[in-house]
Amino acid sequence: MASSTQKLVSLLIQETAGLPIDQTLALLAGRFPGAVTFSSSFSFEDQVISHQILENQLPISIFTLDTGRLFPETYSVWSKTNAAYHTRIKAYYPNHESLEEFVQATGPNSFYESTQNRKDCCHIRKVEPLRRALAGNSIWVTGLRAEHSPGRGDLPQFEWDEGNQLIKFHPLLHWSTDEVMAFIKQNNIPYNSLHDKGFISIGCAPCTRAIQPGEDFRAGRWWWEDSSKKECGLHVTEKPGVANSLAKID
Repeated sequence: MASSTQKLVSLLIQETAGLPIDQTLALLAGRFPGAVTFSSSFSFEDQVISHQILENQLPISIFTLDTGRLFPETYSVWSKTNAAYHTRIKAYYPNHESLEEFVQATGPNSFYESTQNRKDCCHIRKVEPLRRALAGNSIWVTGLRAEHSPGRGDLPQFEWDEGNQLIKFHPLLHWSTDEVMAFIKQNNIPYNSLHDKGFISIGCAPCTRAIQPGEDFRAGRWWWEDSSKKECGLHVTEKPGVANSLAKID
């Protein structure tokens, strides 16, 4: 990370310390006009952030990645969110040629057969569309929370994303699950009904299941794989000497 970028990240951390989320988002929208975007998967966390943006009419774009394998409940909350806030959240889709070639070569459910197939599927359906969605932006707002993974405990609220060449902002990083749920209920925000059925981290339907009592937050994602291999490549942190080190997962 260049010294100028490092200074900017440090400055943003200082300037927004103690500010509520809506004020921080407004500050970013003013500082980087037309270049702040939020990626939503319609999770509890993402619905809280969408509410902050849309209720306050902040000039921040919102997009989602439609992999083509989402749950019906996810499409339902997407529609309800559009209706509740009179908006149209933009969707980015996989490159059809890449997807057609992959499915033709490996089959529709090949992600169960090998970790590499699953990673290739994630790359086509999520990583490449994400890069297109983020292109031209300066700030990427995410719904990451430290409580979701031990690897996120040391994350700063602002960080430089080397792979996508922009600054990431995690407004709910230190919120607890109880705080997120309370905000949802208090503001009558549409949410994914799968959360009421034991689904915590919700992704593609074939790759997500409900978790059992006592299981880790991420146990329901790619449950057939070793826990050390559970990543899709959306949240990447470059570390010295390690290219594309996947320190966070989504």
